[in-house]
Amino acid sequence: MAVKTFTIDGQQFSAQEGETILQVAREHNIPIPTLCFLEGLSEVGACRLCLIQVEGNNKLLPACTTKVEEGMVVHTNTEKLKKYRRMTIALLASEGNHVCAVCVVNNHCELQNLAYEVGLVRVRYPYLFPKKELDATHKRFVIDHNRCVLCTRCVRVCDEVEGAHVWDVAGRGIDCKIVTGLDEPWGDAETCTSCGKCVLVCPTGTLFEKGVTVAEMEKQQDFLKFLVNARKKREWVYEE
Repeated sequence: MAVKTFTIDGQQFSAQEGETILQVAREHNIPIPTLCFLEGLSEVGACRLCLIQVEGNNKLLPACTTKVEEGMVVHTNTEKLKKYRRMTIALLASEGNHVCAVCVVNNHCELQNLAYEVGLVRVRYPYLFPKKELDATHKRFVIDHNRCVLCTRCVRVCDEVEGAHVWDVAGRGIDCKIVTGLDEPWGDAETCTSCGKCVLVCPTGTLFEKGVTVAEMEKQQDFLKFLVNARKKREWVYEE
């Protein structure tokens, strides 16, 4: 596989063909904020927080899906990018009903942490205050659509890791939402294995365990990398 040489923020790097800018950045401790990305799941470029600038290209590109190219010059922390990232977080805040003070993942929320990281002081967009549902029909878990940012982590982990494909995205534009099965209550979804993987990979308080209280739930995501690596190495395949 060919090796590509390129520049990120004035530093020269080399990477294998097919690697993404985000992979290289993380290998070298170059901070690029992400929300929909999670190692072990496919990259979809949904949140647009990892946008980067590539010289010679007028568009801002998502680092998680942009492959390295020979001679490319990448910028990850310009004033333009900082502005766009603040705007993205502000739009996410205004489109949902995020009340951190009463959230089960307060102080453990990736969206909240990103707001601090990008320096979001106030939201200048009008809040939409959408009327969204809370589904507590599952025996162990709850989904609160008010806090969903449509990162699709739950969709991907259920499909790609658990193999159940309980979750999907329905609707378009502002009407988009995560649905269970054929838009049925979670408790009625016969394909759900109650594994809890979707709950653990959710970056906000959208998916949580029943019985937890404010600021009590901290998502543990280390299991995903362990599972994916074990499957790649075929550690759980027994041959007679």
